[in-house]
Amino acid sequence: MKIYTKTGDKGTTALIGGTRVPKHHIRIESYGTVDELNSWIGLIRDQNIAEHDRDILKQIQDRLFTVGASLAADPERSKMVIPDLHPEDIELLEQEMDRMNLELPELRHFILPGGSNAVSCCHIARCVCRRAERITVHLAEESPVEEKVVIYLNRLSDYLFTLGRLVAHQQQVPENKWVPRG
Repeated sequence: MKIYTKTGDKGTTALIGGTRVPKHHIRIESYGTVDELNSWIGLIRDQNIAEHDRDILKQIQDRLFTVGASLAADPERSKMVIPDLHPEDIELLEQEMDRMNLELPELRHFILPGGSNAVSCCHIARCVCRRAERITVHLAEESPVEEKVVIYLNRLSDYLFTLGRLVAHQQQVPENKWVPRG
């Protein structure tokens, strides 16, 4: 099977279920942004971080494929059984944040992104995750979206922020505190 199909040469693509939509369709933007997020998370996994966190990130990447499949399906036409998120997927993110926070100093300030490549990757992924969440919420105003998808993306951005703090702490990189002028 060839990787190219030429079916998108005129600026459209097919959703799961066969419906063709413009490549700029909000549904395509939503799962495309989730795909971008997944790539950033892969880059975080390639950094010098704890093995446990790499393992959790791999699970998150798997869940993001689930999210992408859910967003790529035409809710009106798809007869394909799409994997779904479970409440335990969201709970895992919360448990991991609770675990990380036990090791971190109390957050008393805003943090500027940066400090090391790994920390910066976490912050970029957090921003991409927030964008994916915004686009998905917008999509949900127009078309059915599984509620757990929005919740998962919301929680994941918090997780990525906390992971960035943890990585900085473990690498003994000082947090870049934002101190407003004036």
